[in-house]
Parts: sequence; structure tokens; C-alpha cells
Amino acid sequence: MPSNQKYALITGASNGIGYELAKLFARDQYNLVIVARHPDELERVASEFRQQFGVEVVPIAKDLFQPQAPFELVDEVKSRGLQIEALVNNAGQGQYGEFVDTDIRRELDMIQLNIATYVVLTKAYLREMVSRGSGLILQVSSIGGELPGPLQSVYHGTKAFVTSFTEAIREENKDSGVKITALLPGVTDTDFFNKADMTEAKLVKEGHRADPADVAKDGYEALLAGKDKVVSGFMNKVQVAVSNVIPDNLVAANLHQQAKPSTKDE
Repeated sequence: MPSNQKYALITGASNGIGYELAKLFARDQYNLVIVARHPDELERVASEFRQQFGVEVVPIAKDLFQPQAPFELVDEVKSRGLQIEALVNNAGQGQYGEFVDTDIRRELDMIQLNIATYVVLTKAYLREMVSRGSGLILQVSSIGGELPGPLQSVYHGTKAFVTSFTEAIREENKDSGVKITALLPGVTDTDFFNKADMTEAKLVKEGHRADPADVAKDGYEALLAGKDKVVSGFMNKVQVAVSNVIPDNLVAANLHQQAKPSTKDE
């Protein structure tokens, strides 16, 4: 396919890991379809990438909390006659607090964004990719999907779904010519924790936050190499490996302590 016909569709592309992934695709001369909620932020990013990389950038503002939004996105891309060579499901949010106290409407919105949107977009574009025998799908999951997450129970549950779902469809389509990879970051320096009201959690306030550019690079390189999944960051790899040999109740208890509000002064 001529390079100027290649499009990468990236959700949550206006900041954080999604922005850094969009930059990597643009640097390799993919045209972009970038998706986020706020039109002004999308236009700013689109202008930046057009100027910096000389690629076409199509910004599409969608509130992916809404059940119909991913279907509308697929229809709009189709109406523009764009062929998606790479799909990056990145948009996701969390909520901090004990499950008995948290807002069920917010949690249902998270399930819609973190799970249903991934499923709808993957279904639509995987079918096209399999039919032509090529394509790339990067699913941004989390090490949270590998670990029980007290004070983030629904978020961790959604990411467990994403990782399991990705591994299953990868096996189903391993001979199709389509590369499917799950990226599992840990705590990363993005706006995620502000949106989740989690900035005071010990693991956020006192712990190391990865650079989203480094996380994106790990995911991008793993995708191009055809790897099944990549845990970004050495200490995150260690944490996941240790959790596989320690009883789940002890892992949960440890993470509960890490997630509790910090008592450390600024």
C-alpha cells in the first residue's frame, strides 16, 4: 500500500500515551484518524502533526462513553473512504474509591469506554484487516489487568477483560497476517489519575510515574515486532512476575496498601 494511503486510527489521541503513539505512527508516515472528546484539543494536535510530519490528520470528536459513539465513528470513517491499516484502542478511564461508595453510573460509563468501545472498533477493523490479510491492532491495557485492584476494582476488571480478549483474538487470527498486541503500562505520568480522582493515592503521589513517550515506544515496537503483549517498564515486569507466584489475596492486600491515600506531605 502506498505510504500516503495508510491510516492509523487512535482513540484518546489528544494527550498521554495516545498522543505519543499517534506521534510514532505519524513519524513513520501513517496518516492519522485521531479521536477524543474535545474538538479544540484534537484540532491543536492535528495541526501540530500536519506541520511536523507532513501527514494527513483527520480529527473526529466523539464521546466514547456513549454506546452509539463507536458505531458512529466507524460509519464516519467509512463515509470518508478511509482504509484503517492500524487501530490503537487507547482511550480509557478509572475511578478511585471503595466499590460500596463509588458511583455506579460512572462505573457503567467506564465499562462502556474501556470494554465496549474496544470490542466495537476491534470487530469492525479486524474484519477488514483479515479480509485483506494485513493490519495492526494495539490494545492499550494495563498491568492492572494482571492484578486485583482494591480501590480501583472496576478499572482493573475492565483491563483484565482487555488483555484476555486480546490474547484470544490474537490466537484466532494468528495466521491472518494481522498483528495484534496488548500494551500493559503501569503508573504513567498522564491525566488519568486526575480524572480518576486518584492523585493522593500512595502509589501515584509517592511512586515513580513512567514517561508516556517511553510507554508508547514499548508498545509501538512490540506491535511492529508481532509480540503478543508487552509490560512496559522493568519494575512493572517484576511486579507482574511476582504476582504470578504469590497468592492472590496477598497481592490484593499489598496493592490495597499501595492504593490508600498518602500521608506524606508535599
